[in-house]
Amino acid sequence: MAGGGKWQGGAEQERPRRGPLRKILRRTFFILLVPLAIVVAAFLNFADTVASLQPPEDPKAEAIVVLTGGFQRIDQAVDLLKSGAGKRLLISGVHPATTGSQIRRNTQSSADLFKCCVDIGHEAIDTIGNATEASQWISDRGYKRVLVVTNNYHMPRSLLELRRARPETEFIAYPVVNSDLKTTNWLRNPMVLKSILLEFGKYTVASVRDMAGARPASGLRTVPSRATPAEE
Repeated sequence: MAGGGKWQGGAEQERPRRGPLRKILRRTFFILLVPLAIVVAAFLNFADTVASLQPPEDPKAEAIVVLTGGFQRIDQAVDLLKSGAGKRLLISGVHPATTGSQIRRNTQSSADLFKCCVDIGHEAIDTIGNATEASQWISDRGYKRVLVVTNNYHMPRSLLELRRARPETEFIAYPVVNSDLKTTNWLRNPMVLKSILLEFGKYTVASVRDMAGARPASGLRTVPSRATPAEE
């Protein structure tokens, strides 16, 4: 028995040690695990922020800016204008072929309303362009407090770009909720999950860009120009 014990002890002493490759792989795994956990946590925080966004109960501002991307946003912005939430509306990022008259008919609004109180911006091609276009419009008219209308998942990046372009202006979020993330299991909805992931990626890139002090392109089709009245 004693001899057997010695043999077992010798076997344990002679057990091969883990090779250097295995150690490297293990360390690499843990090194990659930390940033992955940070990214996942940041994404979940972003999704929770989007899910928590709700329109203010009694929105009041000097003006309204809506970022195009669907007529539901424009309908909501026009309704806010009609209710007196703002004195004037900028519809930013309108396709060059789309006229103010077409938008007016689609929103079932009066010609008088669009003639007096709605401006159309045709130059923006992305969210950065929306911010550039809106900033110029706000500067021209001297607004200090502006309602921002866009989709809930698009709101964080929109506010980021607007506040970068016009830090002296107070921007108030008025999210249009297409997908209610609070009451639905959005993780099981591929379309919603894809939209949030894509927007999270864009928001992260924009945040890193700002922290690095990089200056983005204007996001406009041509040189900066003024938004024009919807009806002339």
